[in-house]
Amino acid sequence: MRAIAGNNLLELEDSVANQQALSLKLGDLADEMRVSALAQNAAAADTIEPGLMREIRDAAGELKRLNLRYSFLLKYSSRSVALMAALFNSFKGQFQEASGARLKHQTWSCRV
Repeated sequence: MRAIAGNNLLELEDSVANQQALSLKLGDLADEMRVSALAQNAAAADTIEPGLMREIRDAAGELKRLNLRYSFLLKYSSRSVALMAALFNSFKGQFQEASGARLKHQTWSCRV
């Protein structure tokens, strides 16, 4: 948000890239934990109270849902960064029109 407010495209791109890298690491960690948890669940199924197991499953489901939402947010952010980069470049006079037979007029609109 600071990068957007400061109109700093490089900082915004770096932030999105860092979030994507973090998301990948979290995905890998989740996969490792899932394998470990499956092995532990088999051994601990008899020792954990059923109510606690239900809470653990509910928490795991909620975490999975939130991770999915975060993943979608990162994908949306990446597209937004690309659009903002194109918009910033057009303000700098670096706008490249697509080739081909069409009208040579383009308009930009922003939604706040």
